[in-house]
Amino acid sequence: MENKDRILNFIGLAKRAGKVTTGEDILLNAIKKNKIKFLFIPSDAGKSSYKKFMDKSSYYGIPVNNMFVKNDLSNAIGMKRTIIGISDSGFAKRLNEMTNNCKGT
Repeated sequence: MENKDRILNFIGLAKRAGKVTTGEDILLNAIKKNKIKFLFIPSDAGKSSYKKFMDKSSYYGIPVNNMFVKNDLSNAIGMKRTIIGISDSGFAKRLNEMTNNCKGT
């Protein structure tokens, strides 16, 4: 299994565990309350959404990954969403390791 597939499967696991937050307004509030530990922003997100969430994540020190497109992330969690936040520090730590290891592929 390819590294990207493993990451997407792990996102699906986080979703089933109830550790995924979606929806722009909900995510922004969760970021402000320091509840989001890792953020997936698709490379094909709209310019304003992309900038808004990159700025927020930079300000609050949240690691971000943008190696996927909307369709990949939507398929991983089983619902059509653009931006995905991980609220559990254990899942976030593992996803951070996995995405850092995947950058070379």
